[in-house]
Amino acid sequence: MEKLFSPKNIFTIFKREFTGYFESPVAYVFIIIFLLLQGFFTFNIGQFFQTDQANLLVFFQWHPWIFLFLIPAIGMHLWAEEFRTGTIELLMTLPVTMFDAVFGKFFAAWLFLGTVLFLTFPMIFTVMYLGNPDLGVIICTYAGSFLMAGAFLSICSMTSSLTKSQVVSFVISIVLCLFFILAGYPPVTDFLSGWAPFWIIDIISNFSFLTHFDAFKSGVLDLRDFIYYISIIFFMLYTNSVIISNRK
Repeated sequence: MEKLFSPKNIFTIFKREFTGYFESPVAYVFIIIFLLLQGFFTFNIGQFFQTDQANLLVFFQWHPWIFLFLIPAIGMHLWAEEFRTGTIELLMTLPVTMFDAVFGKFFAAWLFLGTVLFLTFPMIFTVMYLGNPDLGVIICTYAGSFLMAGAFLSICSMTSSLTKSQVVSFVISIVLCLFFILAGYPPVTDFLSGWAPFWIIDIISNFSFLTHFDAFKSGVLDLRDFIYYISIIFFMLYTNSVIISNRK
């Protein structure tokens, strides 16, 4: 019986893909843009120094919105480019399963995003210099941000398998990711509260990345929030595998 996936094959694909990010100038452009946008929104828009608080809440509150546009830019090429250039046929001739390929490429891109997040570490030293922050809350929020980035990326990987066009993949990814943000956005829940029952509002808000990310920002490591993000990731990657298998 053929194995559903092989950790060895996943690691082989992961290593090839992850190394490939740093062999391309696109990765360095992405890193620079992310750090510049994060700094602009934190210090200029969020007025970090004017808040007079030694924490990173202003810093983290912009992550979902920056991810909304930048992660689709990373995820749009994962499969669309394979179909456009025809290299998907070469990949399928290798002794790897569909799950090996999907998970290997995903984990490489996810670790790349984790590397980008790690490069924001000077912010930690900044708040430590300004005051006495709760490092436990900061580490918890970084973990939540990393999980949220993985959920965004899994959606983008799935949409990338739908089309040969990276532009189309980018647009569809933004629309789907925006839904997962706005589902728990206060203006949306306030609008629904005017006519919808509470249990419906609660269900919709529980689908939101913001709702679960807010729990991490408060320093609470709730297993339900962890399971939520992991479930989104595995469901999207499973869908990703089914789509590619059918297109193949």
